[in-house]
Amino acid sequence: MQLIVISHPDTVAHEAQLINQLFEAGLMRFHLRKPDWDEQQLLGLLKQLDPAFHPYIALHQYHNIAIDFNIKRLHYTEKHRLTTEQNKLIHQKEEDFVLSTSIHDITELSALTPFDYTFFSPVFNSISKSDYQTKLPEGFHIDLNDTQPKIIALGGVERSNLDKLKHMGFDGAAVLGTIWNDPTHAITNFRKLQEHLPNTHQQPTL
Repeated sequence: MQLIVISHPDTVAHEAQLINQLFEAGLMRFHLRKPDWDEQQLLGLLKQLDPAFHPYIALHQYHNIAIDFNIKRLHYTEKHRLTTEQNKLIHQKEEDFVLSTSIHDITELSALTPFDYTFFSPVFNSISKSDYQTKLPEGFHIDLNDTQPKIIALGGVERSNLDKLKHMGFDGAAVLGTIWNDPTHAITNFRKLQEHLPNTHQQPTL
């Protein structure tokens, strides 16, 4: 399974240092999501990150700056995806960008061409949003096929339920609250997640 860390939406003390340390601890995919930041704020954070880690970052906003930082991963929110012309997405794929998006209804998978993977949430009750509760039925399982994008579980993901995600059929897990609710333990909590990640030697490339 792939483990993805999503940034805290707001400013975090010593954030650049912590992100660099997450990469140094083995993080392979980081989603940079700052919905209320302007472009200059985002640029300021990116410039503090080790350039060696830029290719592992997925941008949620200001896709126009990706090329300046050797970033080839672009994330589309549901709203952004629905308002973007298909030809633009196809062109980005032709330029070797890796595209991701988000859904809250599993039936939307068939409409996600040409995305490489999608977040699906909330799988469990959210850690970072107390009012964001799962509606999945007991025994929920994803029927995988070779044509759909990879599906990454989001919402309430923590060390104790990683094995359950594997049995539910997810390709990976994304975490936010588990890492950022207590930034002083961000690296320790990340390492604990890594240790309990199923099939860490067979992580798919996303």
